[in-house]
Order: sequence, then C-alpha cells, then structure tokens
Amino acid sequence: QVQVVQTGGGLVQAGGSLRLSCTASGRTLSTYTMGWFRQAPGKEREFVAAISGIGGVTYYADSVKDRFTISRDNVKNTVYLQMNSLKPEDTAIYYCAADSKRTTVVVTSERFYDSWGQGTQVTVSA
Repeated sequence: QVQVVQTGGGLVQAGGSLRLSCTASGRTLSTYTMGWFRQAPGKEREFVAAISGIGGVTYYADSVKDRFTISRDNVKNTVYLQMNSLKPEDTAIYYCAADSKRTTVVVTSERFYDSWGQGTQVTVSA
C-alpha cells in the first residue's frame, strides 16, 4: 500500500470548475492505475474516473463524461481530476485511490483499489 494524499476541493457555484490533486508519500504512482470516487450524503461511494499507469487509458462514469478530465504528471508524481461545468449533484466527498496491481487497464470497482486518500469535500451551490 501507499500513502495517498489529496489536495483541492472546496465550494463553487454551479457551472464553475475545481481541480483535485492526488500524490503519494514516499512512493511513485507512475505505474499504478489511479481512480477517483465520490460519496454523496446518504449514498454509496461511486466510481468517477480512472487512468491506467501505462498508456494513460482513461474511463469515466457517464455522469461526468465530457465535464471531468483525469490526468497524471509522472514527473510530479501527481494525478489530477479537473472538474468543469460543475452541478449541484456533483456535491460529494471525493476520494483518490491507487490500484497497485494493474498498470495497463482501468477498473471501476473500488474493491480493486488498495490505497485510498483521505477524501476531500466538493460542494457545488445552485
């Protein structure tokens, strides 16, 4: 497991943008598949986006496709989630997760991710 640390988040009006960042303490994330998940109040945690370690294959939940972009900067050992055109229904705690066992494919089930960030609140006001 790696220690995953998240930054970013906050309060934004509908239509606005935010960027979340995720890095690891003491270990490179460059070959790991990385994912973003979110959990809204009263709901189960759900998949948002993922990017493979090798090849940069990306996959998005339908609810965020064309609005969110997942990317990685291996020099900075950081994974990003750029969120544009935010909606009130995007309000949730967002989690970054690392899948150390897969490098070229992306998975959407949280059971495949073995290291998780602390979570960061994103609130979108109407």
